[in-house]
Amino acid sequence: MSDNSSQPWLHQHGHEVQRFGTVRQFPLALSFEARMDGCQRLNHVLADSQILYALYKKHHWLMRGPTFYQLHLLLDKHAGQQLALIDTIAERVQTLGGVAVGDPRLAAEITCVPRPPDGAEEVPAMLSRLLEAHETILTHAHQDAARAADFGDDGTNDLLVSDIIRTGELQAWFLAEHLVDTPLVRTPESIADPSGAAGS
Repeated sequence: MSDNSSQPWLHQHGHEVQRFGTVRQFPLALSFEARMDGCQRLNHVLADSQILYALYKKHHWLMRGPTFYQLHLLLDKHAGQQLALIDTIAERVQTLGGVAVGDPRLAAEITCVPRPPDGAEEVPAMLSRLLEAHETILTHAHQDAARAADFGDDGTNDLLVSDIIRTGELQAWFLAEHLVDTPLVRTPESIADPSGAAGS
């Protein structure tokens, strides 16, 4: 008889041990209502953040034009920061006793971020799309932070304010500045007066 003790048990199936949308009881000094509300709200932010991360990666790949290199690197940096936030949000949901959104197909079902075209867009449209996704997440994060504060859920409030909101605001600023139509070499006055006499 052969020894199969090192053989992995493959193709296993089991029962769902906790349904999505439920919370387990942990000794967190938070009410069931606070933890349930926090998990529901965080899962929506989590789904939106997963979609934002995917948008950042897509636009990072599809970037083009004179600022390709700078934006290619910036969008990848922002994507990495969003990926870290995704893990932080998911772990907070688990800490509250819930089940974090992990399947991208579920994230796509519950996100509030509109689906982009499957193809490539012009660069300003891609940046605008990222900004609109940020604003969607920030709008919900402000509302969710206030709700968490009402419930006395300081941990969720802190995550939303210190991580989601502050990171989102900073990233939105960096993106928005790329949409300012400004000359790189000469001011409008110097273009009108090539002699440089303007203002002298």
